[in-house]
Amino acid sequence: MSSSLKIGIAGGGVGGLAAAIALRQQGHDVTVFEQARGFSRVGADINLTPNVVRAIDGLGAGAAIRERGARPTFRISRDWDTGQETSRLGMGNIAEEQYGAPQVTIHRADIINALAENFPLENIQFEKRLKSLTQSDAGVSLRFEDGSEATFDVVVGADGIHSRVRSALFGEEKPRFTGVVSFRSVVPTERVKHVPEIEAFTKWWGPNPQSQIVTFPLNQGRETFVFATTGQDSWHEESWTSEGDVNELRGFYKDFHADARALLEACDSTLKSALYEREPLPQWSVGTVTLLGDACHPMLPFMAQGAGMAIEDAVVLGRALAGVSSRAQAVDALRRYEKTRQERTAKIQIGSRGNQWMKGPGNADWVYGYDAWKVALAEA
Repeated sequence: MSSSLKIGIAGGGVGGLAAAIALRQQGHDVTVFEQARGFSRVGADINLTPNVVRAIDGLGAGAAIRERGARPTFRISRDWDTGQETSRLGMGNIAEEQYGAPQVTIHRADIINALAENFPLENIQFEKRLKSLTQSDAGVSLRFEDGSEATFDVVVGADGIHSRVRSALFGEEKPRFTGVVSFRSVVPTERVKHVPEIEAFTKWWGPNPQSQIVTFPLNQGRETFVFATTGQDSWHEESWTSEGDVNELRGFYKDFHADARALLEACDSTLKSALYEREPLPQWSVGTVTLLGDACHPMLPFMAQGAGMAIEDAVVLGRALAGVSSRAQAVDALRRYEKTRQERTAKIQIGSRGNQWMKGPGNADWVYGYDAWKVALAEA
């Protein structure tokens, strides 16, 4: 009997690559299937809080993300109209001392590249879009739209918010539109260096939970990311690549504090997306197929934990499958993984929906202090 499992991962994004590394660290034979033609510079800019950076450290990519990203000095909350500060958390050296890792803000592509450097490229198959999935005594068979097939002991669905693995396991899901849209822009920091503490992660809390502006440094501080949300029922497109109108963006926040407006005045272009919400899934696994990240707990962005939860999932999944050498053992291991992660991801998923996280002084330890490498695994 082989001492390792043959594992297929659907999705080569942040969560999929993190899982691939974590599972390979345990000696498993891992293949990643990604529908894109290759890794490219697409997607959002991402906030990696200390709990996530600590998880990435164990995957071998910590030094690379520190080098390529930026390290905000503080996490600051401000009122939308007065600019008054309502909370402040140390996120640079202070977080390193308190949590063992700093906050790092970085482009998604830079995380992908950092992770990919720790996994063999020959084990990643591009242009592989999943068509169907079936389980039998012989294993889990994946069929792709190009007509190819592959069979594995275990399959991980890390294929995002519109997961085909999830649909194969549990049927089609219908998300609810929140009535909120988001805008994303990146500007050279030179243009906004007069804004106070531009080197910090700052959230401007609007007059209602739907309205906010978040800003943080990127690319070692050379660029500044601007993320804004507002209520708008007339836009329903859930895409991270749809062009928006910067004049419309500025119009939504015309009554905000001058420092917040200055951020938007510096934007030459913006991307616009509708935000949808989903309920926490009561079950992630069937047989030897399981889900990870956005495939099972997609989150609104208000706690900045979406990518982080996928990376934590990956670490715990790898630990749960440590020493597992048969499909029968894998069934119990996947239950342990699911039970270990469900309460935390559901709490953060629901907390993100409420959008009250750290609006005022509070304890962030339950989020930032979590260590995916050390958390006790649940019983099967």
